[in-house]
Amino acid sequence: MTKANIREQEAYSVFLEDFRPKRPTFRNIVVAFFTGGMICAVGQGVLSYLLSGSMPEKQAYALTSSVMVFLGAFLTGLGVYDKLGIFAGMGAALPITGLANSVVSPAMEYKREGFVLGVGARMFQVAGPVIVYATLAATIVSLIKLYVF
Repeated sequence: MTKANIREQEAYSVFLEDFRPKRPTFRNIVVAFFTGGMICAVGQGVLSYLLSGSMPEKQAYALTSSVMVFLGAFLTGLGVYDKLGIFAGMGAALPITGLANSVVSPAMEYKREGFVLGVGARMFQVAGPVIVYATLAATIVSLIKLYVF
């Protein structure tokens, strides 16, 4: 690119700023905060319910995570979680239910291609790298704990 082309692109970008709609940043922050808080409150409610019985603490934590992942996947399957994600942004994507959504969404898009080549092949398209890195990090931390501490 020549310097003239670069200057033209910069001038055009400045010109476009007047026509671009302003993002409602404050609204997005508030909605994400309260939506993420509500998802966490549901998780806390599940945990409190499990702990009110005679379930050991570690098992209650694990079961709470499983319930929240199931709810995220189930609501994604119904099409509800995607609408929540559009409304709440990172407030819906950041909790553990967002992980379930990122695993199920690609699979839902490819279900017409069949369960093996469609759903099975596409299920980990987005979340696969996250799972790989989480497994790798857990292995490294476990080895450090085993041999150092």
